[in-house]
Amino acid sequence: MSEDWTKLAADLERLLKLRSIPFGMKLFERREEMEAIPRIRRPTAIHTLDQIVAQAARLGWTVGLVAEDLVGAQCRAVVGLGSAKDEAWRSGQHMVDVWYSSPEDARAHQAAMACVPDGRYEALAVSPLASGRLDPPDIALFYATPGAMIYFINGLQWAGYKRFDWSVVGESACADSWGRALKTREPSLSIPCFAERRYGGVLDDEMLMALPPDHLGRAIGGMEVLSKNGLRYPFPQYGIQQDARAGLAVSYPSRAG
Repeated sequence: MSEDWTKLAADLERLLKLRSIPFGMKLFERREEMEAIPRIRRPTAIHTLDQIVAQAARLGWTVGLVAEDLVGAQCRAVVGLGSAKDEAWRSGQHMVDVWYSSPEDARAHQAAMACVPDGRYEALAVSPLASGRLDPPDIALFYATPGAMIYFINGLQWAGYKRFDWSVVGESACADSWGRALKTREPSLSIPCFAERRYGGVLDDEMLMALPPDHLGRAIGGMEVLSKNGLRYPFPQYGIQQDARAGLAVSYPSRAG
């Protein structure tokens, strides 16, 4: 394998105290390539992509799918399976009077989504990172609390600092995470939406990070240095009425006085 996926996953779980499994996602131009993955499962019912993702993150399954396995065009469009982005999809009519007050608002939402272009891919697979079955995945993903997410971002920013700007599309927030990461190959943080929580089992205090897998080692290396500096997750509470100087002096000696 090109990476020690088992170690990367274990490091993420150790540093971020993850409650679910770090996993990968990979697109395939031919469904036969997906079907050739060892021990791959195929859906026996129609699902949302949120459900398929949850089967990797919560159950540890390796699952492959094609467009026909997904419940509708919204799931297919985000990952570019089939020819989902037709005029009916772009109109967002199915979301009028459900999530948006007018056809104009619904169309604007559809246009705002980050999606993989249609026409190239026939299949997709998700699998726990530690399994190594998607060597390499197109993107790596994990669910974590907001505190763990900022610590991971701190690790990414330790060396080669970069400011991150993310958007919130609202419902269909998978476009903010795996859609954006697959399309741009950039780290993509999202607040999971209603559908992800209702159908994908995402917990109330969880966010989702999706990013190219080669960023993981850099983030882990940064977090290891932060840990040596005494900056670890979960963050210990100092006390809202204490004199802050003693606490700050641990990390910033110049603030001791």
